[in-house]
Parts: sequence; structure tokens; C-alpha cells
Amino acid sequence: MKNGKLMLVDGNSILNRAFYALKGGSMLATSDGTYVNGVYGFINILYKYMEEEKPDYLGVAFDLKGPTFRHKEFSDYKANRKGMPEELAMQVPIIKEVLDCMNIKRLEYEGFEADDILGSVSRCAEEQGLEVVILTGDRDSLQLASETTRIKLPVTRGKSTDTEEYDYNKVIERYGITPSQFIDVKGLMGDPSDNIPGVPGIGEKTALELIKTYGSIDNVFNNIDNIKKPSIRKNLIEYKEQAFLSRKLACIDRQMPQLCKIEELKIKEFNNERLYKLFTRLEFKSMIEKFGLEEKVSSEAPKIELWVVNHSDDLISLKKRIIESGMFSIFPLIDRINNFESKIIGAGISCDEDKACYISLNGNLKEDDFLINFKDILENENIKKIGHDLKSLLVYLKKKDIELKGLAFDTMIAAYLINPSRDTYTVSELAGEYLESTITSVEDLAGKGKNFVHFSNMKTEIISPAAAAYADAILKLYPRLDSLIIQCNQRELYYEIELPLVEVLADMENWGFKIDTEKLKKLSGELQEKIDLLTQEIYMLAGEQFNINSTKQLGVILFEKLKLPILKKTKTGYSTDAEVLEELSDRHEIVSKILEYRQLVKLKSTYVDGLLPLINPYTGRIHSSFNQTVTSTGRISSTEPNLQNIPIKLVAGREIRKVFIPDGDEYILSDADYSQIELRVLAHITGDENMIKAFVNNEDIHTSTAASVFGVPIKKVTPIMRSNAKAVNFGIVYGISDFSLAKDLGITRKEARRYIDGYLSRYPKVKQYMHDIVAEASEKGYVTTLFNRRRYLPELKSKNYTIRSFGERVALNAPIQGSAADIIKIAMVKVYKELKARHLRSRLILQVHDELIVETHINEKEEVEDIIKECMENAAILKVPLVVEVKTGKSWFETK
Repeated sequence: MKNGKLMLVDGNSILNRAFYALKGGSMLATSDGTYVNGVYGFINILYKYMEEEKPDYLGVAFDLKGPTFRHKEFSDYKANRKGMPEELAMQVPIIKEVLDCMNIKRLEYEGFEADDILGSVSRCAEEQGLEVVILTGDRDSLQLASETTRIKLPVTRGKSTDTEEYDYNKVIERYGITPSQFIDVKGLMGDPSDNIPGVPGIGEKTALELIKTYGSIDNVFNNIDNIKKPSIRKNLIEYKEQAFLSRKLACIDRQMPQLCKIEELKIKEFNNERLYKLFTRLEFKSMIEKFGLEEKVSSEAPKIELWVVNHSDDLISLKKRIIESGMFSIFPLIDRINNFESKIIGAGISCDEDKACYISLNGNLKEDDFLINFKDILENENIKKIGHDLKSLLVYLKKKDIELKGLAFDTMIAAYLINPSRDTYTVSELAGEYLESTITSVEDLAGKGKNFVHFSNMKTEIISPAAAAYADAILKLYPRLDSLIIQCNQRELYYEIELPLVEVLADMENWGFKIDTEKLKKLSGELQEKIDLLTQEIYMLAGEQFNINSTKQLGVILFEKLKLPILKKTKTGYSTDAEVLEELSDRHEIVSKILEYRQLVKLKSTYVDGLLPLINPYTGRIHSSFNQTVTSTGRISSTEPNLQNIPIKLVAGREIRKVFIPDGDEYILSDADYSQIELRVLAHITGDENMIKAFVNNEDIHTSTAASVFGVPIKKVTPIMRSNAKAVNFGIVYGISDFSLAKDLGITRKEARRYIDGYLSRYPKVKQYMHDIVAEASEKGYVTTLFNRRRYLPELKSKNYTIRSFGERVALNAPIQGSAADIIKIAMVKVYKELKARHLRSRLILQVHDELIVETHINEKEEVEDIIKECMENAAILKVPLVVEVKTGKSWFETK
């Protein structure tokens, strides 16, 4: 009868395996540059085998720095082993901290290796009648296998990980020797990884044969004359002492009685709060979910004073408290009924820390009760509102003819500025990181992964404490995040750009963009006709019908039937990606047809048929969602639909803009576009005199660059020269290499290098900037825009060339692209405020990259154009002028 099960883990071995298994093409790192891929992989491996084995006792052994008894025996022991990579070394203390939080015993002993710890503890456990499982990546541990001890070796096969498992009989079955005889095998063959010399000329195969035949090294030498191969016999005789020394070095020391405290390895409950805080710091959101830490810690979290408001008298009392306080935090629960309708079913509100209420609108109180009673509070700009994702509340209230005023702070926007690399910014995550408190995730309660949030399905007793805790956390986060913003010198960026922009984006979402539905349907039919025609042409060129959308079938046609050259293969067959087809486009007419077919199919499904269900049936408009916290560059993105990505380079893509129209005959569209804003920002940041002069003199920058690069007068610059110079101008901003430029322009690398060198000689301070900004980013760990927006660059610390090169390109571009993003945001705020201040009927409805679109009343055309131009051109004062071109039309297409 077994007395339980002990699992022992070789900490260094498993961490090393996890590090390289997850390293791949990119290193997993936190936003502050701490590498965590090894830690992440280790926890996954440990969890997998804990679930598999369900041990009663658990310990993880680690090597300690410093010499062991083996170094005293042999000074060159492990002498050729390379030091641990810096990216891995920094993770060793982190995994130890994780284990401490999990209450898993760490086993370390100075002068001995992890193998000796595993050997000694497993021996003690066997003597006490325990079943033992050893998890390691080191086959040296096979010598520990017995009838009650199994060795589990994770092995990587392709992209999957399997497990080889050995007990006493399995070792004999696989290798033909007993586990203890492995020590003799190692003595003969040595181990280059540990610099154990062994006997020269004897590898694993020969060593195994010798031990199978003679049983031990001692018997090998007792029968030395029977060894037939002269070279083996000679080396054995010559290196006899080395063989015995190597066996001694390879033998795991199992005589460490001080480690026989098996009860100390009894599995305990995790320290959930410590582990939650650590995983939050490491940004291991999936681990928090895997271990259910949020729910566990929530039950242990300090309670706030909570009351539920569900009567009109309670609402009146709450209003009095808010007015007396002059400020409150709010977290509304807005139910999204469908794509076009929503309602508020409750709200967490707090005026004092550790005190909060939940307004329940599912019982005695209804949505209208809240809106009618709180309208004056919501529209009172003297009462400060602190919220999280306030844009959602603004959009909702606008639909109810309520204008939220007094926006004082948005914790989501603040957290984004402080750390723009996060994937999500939920209140529960921010509370864990900045307040070191754990609260239930409202998002998870609402049903993560569903199409729409349905808070109304939840009982008040479940949702009320969570929503109130969110309101309390938002109130507490306000001063902490505000302090961090000031520390990062981002006060102007936050309070003058990002926070006012919340209202602008909410207004843009509320107005939306009018769609000509009939024209859109007609365009869908026209595209289908083109797709059908292309399909027949492709079938004809292929000589048969096949599924054009099937990579496998297309590969057979192109590479087997038509015998086109195979450029790239995948695990499942031939690659037919865009890059491959572009390279083959001049080899056969069918390839260009397939490329066109793919473009039209995507255009129709995503940007034509995809738009139709998003048209609001009540307004006839598309109300895209504008996201302020998604991109690390600072640019705004849009979803449902993504209007940033309509492929305007394609003729058919430009046709889609024809369906975006103004609201009736009284309106037109005014489209304002910055001219070469990123290059103008580059001129300002670098202070390059030649570039500044070109912009100040209103020269065409691409023509000027072409004249310099190609060594011709400006008047002799051809369209092709200008086009190539344009590619260099914009490529430099993105850190383009001669290889990439050559590929883009279809020229040799030598010629591309000449273009780049010519450019840098024309603009020497750009060259200096490219050097200085990377050096500065490497030192600080981040770069900033003109308005102190930060982009953290942990990639610059990587020893991986590809990752580091990516970081360098981002360091070059982020200050430029980010500054351009800041400038257009400033312009948006200015335009919005000016239109509003003048009580005009015209409204800002869209921002795409460097372009603003205003739905302009025809009687306000000249005034609006002046406002747009004035606001955009004076959004920032640079060393070069900002130039804006305004065009008008009866469709988005006409304005371009």
C-alpha cells in the first residue's frame, strides 16, 4: 500500500526547456521589458503534470551558483558550458517567486546540484513507501528510475510536446541495461554538456555494448584483453583513470539525509492574493483565469460599505450626497440589446472611498427614473465625473438627449497613456496593478465571449457588489493614475488632448456616416458579376474547374499542372500566399487573375456585404466605434466597421466611398487632409536644414529628394524618379532596409543602397537622428512624441537580432507617427469645439489617418472650411508649416 505520491521537478532543466520552447520568433515580455516566456512555459508544464499525476507532495530543485563537490574532483567540470542567456537569467528569481506564492517547496543546497537533491529526496521517499515521479529534461536522471520511481521527460516533436516515461523495467526494455548501469555508461562515453571527459573514441553505442556485455566499468577492465577492437582497447587502457573519474562525476549523490523532510513537501493551498498580484504584475491574464484567482481572491478581498438604491427616496438621498461631494465616480452597466439599441440596467456610484452604492434599475426603479432624476446631475459641469470608458456612457446619454458634462477623469484612458502596450484595461486589472486589491471582474460576470453584454439577466445580489466595487476602485484609481501621468510629464497630453477627445469620439459615433443603401447593394451585385467573370477566366486558364479558395487545390493547379516554380512550402503543402503569387505574376496569366479575384472577394465580403448589416435601420447611418486605447502608436482605430482599412488603392475600393454620402440635399462633405505630415514632423524633430528649407519654400519634397538622389536638376526629375524618391522618403521614416526598398521598387540591393545613401547625404541630420534615437531608446527603454506620448521598447534589450531590429525600426518611427497622431487629435478637439461654440449645424463625423471629414451644411461651407483649415494648420507649431487641403463633394469619393 503506497503512502502517497511525491513529484519532484528539476527546476533549472524545465525552465530552460520552457524558455527555448516558447522563444520562437518573438520573446514574451511584459510592457516594462521583463522577459517572462520561460516562467510562462514553466507554469504551463508544471500545471500539466500536476493535473496528470495529482501528487500529494511536491518539490522543485534548483542549482545554486558556486562550485560543487564535482568541481573539487575535476576543476574543468562544466568548464565549457556557456552562461545562461540574460533573457533567461532574469527569469530565475521570478519563477522562484511564483513557486513561493504557490506554496511549493524550493529545494536548493550549496555545493550540490539539483540532480543530487532529486536523488536524495527520491531515495528518502522510496524508503518511506511513497511513489515518486521525477519531472526533468535531463536523461542523467534515468539512473534514479526504480520500481517505485518514474522519470518523466518532456520531449518536443515538431510543434507538439510528448512525454517519455521510464521506470526500472522501461529503462531495461529501451536500453538493455539497468538504471544504475547508466552511471557506468556515462563514465565511458562522457558528457560534453557537462565537460565530463569519458574515454576518447567511445560514444553512446559502444559504451552501451560494453556495459551490456560486462556489466560495469570494473568488469570492462577485468576483461580488457577480450575487447577485440584495438583502438577501443588502447584508449581504455590509456584513459582508465579518466573513465573512473567520469563515472564518479556522473553519479548522482543520493546520500543527503538533511533533505529527508518529506512532510515539508506536502501540497498546500496557493497564496491566492500573492499569486494574483504577481500574475497581474507579469501580465499573465490567462494564468489568472486558469487558476481562477480573481474569484478566489475576490472572496478574500476587503469589503466596501455597499447599499443598493432601488427606490426613488434612495435616489434623492444619493443626489444630495453627490451634490455635497461635488464629484462622484460612475460605472454604468449598459446592456447592448443589438447592434443599434442599448439600455442602462444599473450603475455603481461612489463619492467616498470604501463606500459605494449600486443603482438597480431592474426592479422598482426603471431606466427612465434614473435618467429623469439624474439629468441635472449629469449635465452639471460643476460636479466632477470620474469614470472608466466614459465614451460608452456619453454615446448612450446622447441617444437620450442628455449631454454629460464635467468629465474630470477617465481611468481607462489614463492607464492607456501610462502603458500603451496592454491588451486590455479593465477596472479589475487596474485595481490589482495600482491598488493591489482584487475585485470581481464585471466583464466576466456579464458573460465573456458573447455577442452582446446582458447584465439584465443577472440577479442584483450578484452584480451589485461587483459594480459598486468598480465604482470604488475608479475613485481610488483617479489620484494614483493622475500622479503617474504627472510623473511621466503627460499632463498636457492627457488633459488637453486625450480626455477632451473622449467627447469628440462619442459625438462622432453618435452622428455616424450616412450610407446610400441602394447604391451599396448595386455595388455588391457589380462586384459579384466581376467575381463570376474572373472565376470563369481562371477555370479556362486552368483547363478545369476547382475551388479557387482552396489553397490545396490551387497549389495543385499552379505547381503540378501548370508547372510554375515552387517558391515556398507549408506543413500542409504548397504556399499560395500573396507574396508567392506576386512573385509568380509575370509567369502565367492565371496568377494575376487569382490576385484580382482574391481582392474582389475580400472587398465584397468585408467592405460591401459586411457594411449592409451595420447600417442603423433608424438613422440610415453607420455608427462606427472609435477606439482610443488600441494602438501603441497613439492612432485612433475604428471597428464595426473598420473605416481605416478600406483599400483605396484599388479602383473597386475607391468605388465603395461613393456610398458614403451627406444627410440630404442641405449637406455636403468637407474632407481635409494633412499634406505629408509625417515628413514635416521628421523635419521638425531632426532640425535638418535642407528638409526644413524644402517645406518652408513649398517645394515638392519628393521631387527635391529625387533631384538630390539621382543627381539631376529639379526640372529633369521624371515621374518614376519622383515615385522612387517618395518610396525612400516614407521608407526612411519606417527604418526601411536596402533589401526591402529593392524589393518594393524592383531594383537591385546595390541600387537601393545608393538611393538610401543619397537620401542621407541630402538630409544629414536625419541620419544623425536615426543613430541618436535608437541610442536614446536603448538607454531609457522608451521613446516619446513631441507631446510626451511614450512607446516602451523592451525589444531593444533582446539578443535576438530580428527582435532587436524590429525594436530599432519602431524607435525610429514611433516619435514621428505618434506625433502625427497627437497633432490630428489636437485638430479634432479644436474643430469639434469651434463648430460647437459657433452653434453650427455642421459636425465632425470621421477621422481616417491624416484626414478629417465634416458633414457640412451648405450655408456654412466657407465658414466650415476656414475653421477646419485654421484648426488643423495651427494644431502644433513646428519648424515647418502644416499644410491642409480641403475638398468638398456629395460623396466621400468626390472629396478625394
